[in-house]
Amino acid sequence: MASLAVGIVGLPNVGKSTLFNAITKAGALAANYPFATIDKNVGVVTLPDPRLDALQRLFIKGDKVPPVVPTYVEFVDIAGLVKGAHKGEGLGNQFLANIREVAAIAHVVRCFEDPNVVHVAGKVDPLEDLETINTELALADLQTLEKRLEKLRKTARSDKEDKALLEVLEPLLAHLAEGQPARTFASADPEGLSRAARELGLLTYKPVIYVCNVAEEDLPEGQNNPSVAKVRQAAAQEGAEVVVVSAKIESELSELSEGEAAEYLQSLGLNESGLNRLVKVAYHTLGLLTFLTAGEKEVRAWTVRQGTKAPQAAGEIHSDLERGFIRAEVIEWNKLVEAGGWAQAKERGWVRTEGKEYVVQDGDVMYILFNL
Repeated sequence: MASLAVGIVGLPNVGKSTLFNAITKAGALAANYPFATIDKNVGVVTLPDPRLDALQRLFIKGDKVPPVVPTYVEFVDIAGLVKGAHKGEGLGNQFLANIREVAAIAHVVRCFEDPNVVHVAGKVDPLEDLETINTELALADLQTLEKRLEKLRKTARSDKEDKALLEVLEPLLAHLAEGQPARTFASADPEGLSRAARELGLLTYKPVIYVCNVAEEDLPEGQNNPSVAKVRQAAAQEGAEVVVVSAKIESELSELSEGEAAEYLQSLGLNESGLNRLVKVAYHTLGLLTFLTAGEKEVRAWTVRQGTKAPQAAGEIHSDLERGFIRAEVIEWNKLVEAGGWAQAKERGWVRTEGKEYVVQDGDVMYILFNL
């Protein structure tokens, strides 16, 4: 499947690049002045998945350990945005072009006070920061819609499809004009809205994750941080998820070995890093799931969209498997581990035979039978 990316966005100096560095260890420039990020930076982050380790242990034979290939999420660090971006202010044109290319948005919001870190607006106000970016994205969408509607109003009189599209987009225009994102619009034609939003590249239709960047003392969930509480309230109004991280702590963790990082997390009273939680939430927000293949040669995770059927999932492994798909042998990963292997699972009757209409479930271990 095509790579699905999450764009890390926010006002300048909220910790986007520091967070990105910690996620990817890619060394993107992080500096204490606006527009430190000029060109977008892209990093691929593996999805933490203990199921792979369990399957690897299952298939260890003697000294041979099957390699593990995890799935991943792609993150894009996008230039900071300021008021007027929809008119090209700051790096507005570049920001909007980059965000059109991603499938979801991780909106980083500053929820910490530090006089040594400059805030572009001169004060820390998470709701104002959210409104600044959301307004710019909505204004950009309004411009896009108005141009499209101008043409549709002329062609809708003689074209039924254009008339139907006009009936979808005109109320959406009013919704956006009220400062509301397209993703919260309750359309009478949800499929038509989804199709139109994708074709037009509407920025506010993309799913969003709000990332609260907090100080160490506010970990793990920022329960006593009033800024976090404000962001949670705003996110709840549009059904968005919130992840609380300390970009500073995550940056320090990224410089440690796995063992040292585990000890550091334990000393902070944390079970896992904020970045692990962010990657998992991003994967879910993108509407993805993981199926697995496992054997003595390799244990591997594969990414497909929710609702994918078995032949298309097989095509992610190799196009020949989709073209020649006959059936799939399927078992839940934990049942395979419990049984102790494929042969034992079959003896217990736990391996199912599924055909072309089977919808793949998260955690399925699949063996594809095909014939060309």
